[in-house]
Amino acid sequence: MDGQGAWRGGASASRISYKNATIAVCAINLLACVLLLRNYYSSWPRIAGGHRFDSAQLRFIWESEELRRAMEPVDLIRRVKEIEQEAYGEHGMMTQEDAKQTAAVDASKRLQDLRAGNDGSSQKALEEWRKRKMERARQRAIEKNGTSSAAKTR
Repeated sequence: MDGQGAWRGGASASRISYKNATIAVCAINLLACVLLLRNYYSSWPRIAGGHRFDSAQLRFIWESEELRRAMEPVDLIRRVKEIEQEAYGEHGMMTQEDAKQTAAVDASKRLQDLRAGNDGSSQKALEEWRKRKMERARQRAIEKNGTSSAAKTR
């Protein structure tokens, strides 16, 4: 009972309510958020003179862009596009119905192959299972008859 009374706002001034605890936690979270944002924005590199670049910086940026463009495999990209156009240009773009038809034909072929490959072995396995099941049934019948005849002789 004493533990419950501590949170109900008893006479002692050292006790804290849920409302005050929530306000304190929210204030701490807000302070942490402000500090993190201040740290994040202060870590951005500053350029002297604001957003203006001097001629050396502009030349460096322009040269790096030129190098980046020069390193792109333009010929390779052009050749890949040509090959794609050749592949789809002659035959035309495959429609969605053609793709579905092809998938259906492939699925039916796989099912037929699966049935053809498994027919012999599955039939043998089925026959063996049936034989074992019949043999077990006979054994149970013999045991049942043997126990019932033994019970009659007593």
